[in-house]
Amino acid sequence: MNKYFAILFLMLIVAFSADAGESPQFRGPWRDGRFDESKLLTTWPEEGPPCLWTTHGLGHGYSSPVIADGKIYIPGMIDEATAGIFVLNLSGEIERVIPVGIETEDTQAPGPRSTPTLDGDRLYMLSGLGELFCLNIASGEKIWSVNILERFKGPNIMYTLAESLLVDGDRVICTPGGADAGLAALDKYTGETVWTTPGFTDEASYCAPIIYTHKGRRLLLTETANYLVCLDAKNGSFLWKMEHPTRDGIHAVTPLYLDGLIYYTGGYEAESGAVRLSDDGSSYEKVWQDNLLDCQHHGVVLHEGYLYGTSHMRGNHLVCIEMKSGEIMWIAKDVKQGVVIYADNMLYIYEGPTRGIVHLVKADPTAFHHAGSFRITEGDGRHWAHPAIADGILYIRHGDAVMAYDLRSKP
Repeated sequence: MNKYFAILFLMLIVAFSADAGESPQFRGPWRDGRFDESKLLTTWPEEGPPCLWTTHGLGHGYSSPVIADGKIYIPGMIDEATAGIFVLNLSGEIERVIPVGIETEDTQAPGPRSTPTLDGDRLYMLSGLGELFCLNIASGEKIWSVNILERFKGPNIMYTLAESLLVDGDRVICTPGGADAGLAALDKYTGETVWTTPGFTDEASYCAPIIYTHKGRRLLLTETANYLVCLDAKNGSFLWKMEHPTRDGIHAVTPLYLDGLIYYTGGYEAESGAVRLSDDGSSYEKVWQDNLLDCQHHGVVLHEGYLYGTSHMRGNHLVCIEMKSGEIMWIAKDVKQGVVIYADNMLYIYEGPTRGIVHLVKADPTAFHHAGSFRITEGDGRHWAHPAIADGILYIRHGDAVMAYDLRSKP
């Protein structure tokens, strides 16, 4: 087993279990934009892959679909003030809507923006106003609910909270941005506080935290408003922070790990680069820095040692970088800023905020290979939601609509 697949194996252990062909949380089973799929199309016809169905009526929102046990869960707005979890079957029929309470009234991006995390028969989610809740999926009842801004005395942020929660064992990890509580862990069964971060205070941002195992130690990494942050995942003890300035504290890209290196980036011309962890993970040193790939909130994919992502204000294009060295392998100016995900040796790039073009690109560091594209014409608002892939189907949410595209190659 090579090192890359060993990392994926460890990540699978620390994440909650997900059956093959499911996408139970933000950016897939491992929270890294990689979807465990095979036998997918390697080229698309001119019109794109077949659209199986389109469903309207989800209301405003930018949350991604999550898929498990034959159901699709998508947060949206029931009316102008009330958010709900729309539950669809795999044919796209809305079977029920579970009201979950008031949501942000942000006029630039109204509606839910956090993506739910599914864990067995429970759903965990954070509202833009700070309510973190645990939902019984079958009954639709809230088992418990905590406003993390009130509990941990954190301020809400410019575009309101958008973090997608991390469930780790019997805990839910979140980023309240409070005094001595930059991050916190709650008991997933009761909502009681398990740990906070004494000595570390920084406002929240929009980043989804992640856990990696480095030389036997499980490390929790995320970005707050001003720092790349590393904690011991076992007890939340603070290990280190690295200043990472960006405009208005807007960090929304989850860090990536490879052989002791941590990759970080941010939009608005923030720097990107890699740091090397000490053997125990308690310190770091910078390895390389690059300002080309300033990814805003669209995610970066790591595949076989190479990073693939789109830049924001430094060129607005698709970039491939070797993670160990920082060497730029290629730049594709034909593909603009968009969400990047991966499945079966192919990249899927969903361009936004107004273009709505979906590209298929081979994940090849030697050259840019474009394999098809199509345009999203259904739905409304900005093209910002991250797509998901489950059992060979690509799910794209655009405002009040969700579409399902068949990626499976035919015999």
